[in-house]
Amino acid sequence: MSVLEPLAARYAEWLGLPAEETALPEAEPDQVRAMPVILRMEKATPPSRTPLLEAAAAAALAVCLDERAQPGGEWHEAVHDWVSGHIRKVSRRARGTHWVAAQEFPGVTVTVGGAEVRALVPGRVVDVPKEIARLQIQGSDLPPDEPPPAPDDLPLLLLNPEVPMTVGKASAQVGHGTMILASLLPDEELAKWAERGYACAVRTPSVAQWKHLHPGDDPAGAWRSRQVVAVRDAGFTEVEPGTVTVLAQYRS
Repeated sequence: MSVLEPLAARYAEWLGLPAEETALPEAEPDQVRAMPVILRMEKATPPSRTPLLEAAAAAALAVCLDERAQPGGEWHEAVHDWVSGHIRKVSRRARGTHWVAAQEFPGVTVTVGGAEVRALVPGRVVDVPKEIARLQIQGSDLPPDEPPPAPDDLPLLLLNPEVPMTVGKASAQVGHGTMILASLLPDEELAKWAERGYACAVRTPSVAQWKHLHPGDDPAGAWRSRQVVAVRDAGFTEVEPGTVTVLAQYRS
């Protein structure tokens, strides 16, 4: 059984339900779990926004599908418990020695176009090591860039063009997108994606393009016909609950 199976089952239910009917029970404060996502943002040489988001999207999924997160692996219980509840991620920025220190904690680092992100094994927020907790959450933003057209053979993650998000918020949302896609794919497709390091393309479409791809009132049909899923945010930070932040389309 894949560690993402609870997410797959939940998303299958979401396909036919409005956002307000998909809420999970809130955990007690000391039981809230999250995946720390560490964005390398050196002051002198900051990364470009798009490669950083693409690295974040791949890193979050790489932790979930790492062999250590599968049944019997040392990360399995932590990842399973997290996936079974709200899929919270907390993006933090690091540079210099703080970035180096983050490499000592269990997780996966992904590099895309010189941008680096390390996704750590999720756990209870109250248990986050002090070396990670001291990393700043606020101020994680970068100016827009102008990436080339997305390759046709990579999964595509589209950011909502009408919902401004910091790079920290967007990095969490694209990670949700890759996880949902992976949870719905057959094993052979996952294996092909793994061979490419879970590479994906992140872009911001025009409003017209967004509306054209949006599942609308037929999310099940959108998945069957064009392998598109919508990421609905729980509304803990920056956006209203139920906001569709990302459309994710599996392409290979």
